[in-house]
Amino acid sequence: MKFAEKIAKFADSRLPWAILVAVSVGLVILAHSLFQNYVYMPPCEQCVYIRFAFLCMALGGLVAIVNPKNLLLAALGYLLAFWGAIQGIMYSAKLIKIHDAVHGDDPFGVQGCSTEPHYPFGLPLEKWAPDWFLPTGDCGYDNPMVPDGVTLSSFQKYLVDLYGDGWYLIPSSKFMSMADCTLIGFGVCFVVLATMFICKILTLKKA
Repeated sequence: MKFAEKIAKFADSRLPWAILVAVSVGLVILAHSLFQNYVYMPPCEQCVYIRFAFLCMALGGLVAIVNPKNLLLAALGYLLAFWGAIQGIMYSAKLIKIHDAVHGDDPFGVQGCSTEPHYPFGLPLEKWAPDWFLPTGDCGYDNPMVPDGVTLSSFQKYLVDLYGDGWYLIPSSKFMSMADCTLIGFGVCFVVLATMFICKILTLKKA
């Protein structure tokens, strides 16, 4: 029980929520600013949904960070963060399936990829921020598409060549696609959130 109390005390601090916000927002900015705009990797439909899921987790973190000890704010923070993590797991799993189908020459597996996104609750994010949330690429083909007439810097050319066969954690061996990494990321977030939440409930019941 002491372990649960320590985790609950950690959950009542701002640190875990600040980490959640920083990581979630940081990954979205990295995907947009570096890979999309600098390395010319156009995002697919599932990719922009994954961005949305990360930002939902970040929103949950922002709500909770106001006062993690406040039960109402903490509950709303957990709700948003859990929802974002679950949605992210689903989007990532779908993208993995599409990625495997594309690279395995299975045309029947390529479903769920459109240039007209449909966000939860009818949010028109692709209209509010098209550069961030409008899909312009094909699912499973996350390799650079440099526009004609663009002159690349030496570092840009290095990255374009590095990810020429698609985004992988280790490009040279094609180890772990982007979807694999985001699935693990959302899964880790879900497990950490669940551990914090369960320990919080156990501590409240004891009190």
